[in-house]
Amino acid sequence: MVYDTFGSKPTEWAGKPYAEIQSIGESDGSIVVVPIGSIEQHGDHLPVSTDTILVDAAAHAGAEAADDDVPVVVTPPIWSGLSSHHMPFGGTLSLEFSEMLELVESVGDSALDNGFDAILLLNGHGGNMSLISTAINKIGEEHPDIEVSGLTYFYLASSLIEEVRDSDPGGMMHGGELETSLMLHLRPELVDEDEMTAVYAERKNDLLLEDLFGSGPLGTYSTFADHTDTGIMGDPTLASAEKGETIFEHIREEMGSLLDDIHEEVKAQD
Repeated sequence: MVYDTFGSKPTEWAGKPYAEIQSIGESDGSIVVVPIGSIEQHGDHLPVSTDTILVDAAAHAGAEAADDDVPVVVTPPIWSGLSSHHMPFGGTLSLEFSEMLELVESVGDSALDNGFDAILLLNGHGGNMSLISTAINKIGEEHPDIEVSGLTYFYLASSLIEEVRDSDPGGMMHGGELETSLMLHLRPELVDEDEMTAVYAERKNDLLLEDLFGSGPLGTYSTFADHTDTGIMGDPTLASAEKGETIFEHIREEMGSLLDDIHEEVKAQD
């Protein structure tokens, strides 16, 4: 399963002529999805585009899983994010908060000019979460008649994770069991299995986030170099393509259901 060729997906904004995009946008209950990723180090075994590849795949898979009568289109991904905490390792292209917020707002505003009833900002990078929340509010204030939503895609797998994972808490952080499994399923040619190492970072306080699917109300600033020598925080050695397929199919179904719900909600408001 490959999600990397412009114009190859039926839900792809970039592969359609402008009149078709406008026709979709003007349909009742129409939705535009904006995938937002990053270009940042993911250890020695994964490409720097991992977050962008995965969120783009989730966006299109979910759009294709929605009911046939849901008018939905997916923009090209915003490929750079808030990744300054990865800069010590190199290979990272990061934006400032104000620059990225303006970018996301501008993409959202111009997309909505085509008549869409709803916009979903689909995030693929943990460092973008606070910005996505701000962007939802800013776009919502500018477009009070539009349904504006935001979501980090991997949380759609929350109800499944404990059944699938083999790693201890901390094994599904950055470049760990989750992301590596998804990449082994979607883009195995980009995964160097000989370079996989497990890094379970020590938490300095029990209130800090322990895992992508853990809890931790305390926020602090640090770079990844403060916690790991390899850029990895997690356990990619326990990853597999089979796990990746199971997780991705669950995300696809949950994403499709979400888009169905948004469609029905905005139709009912007309």
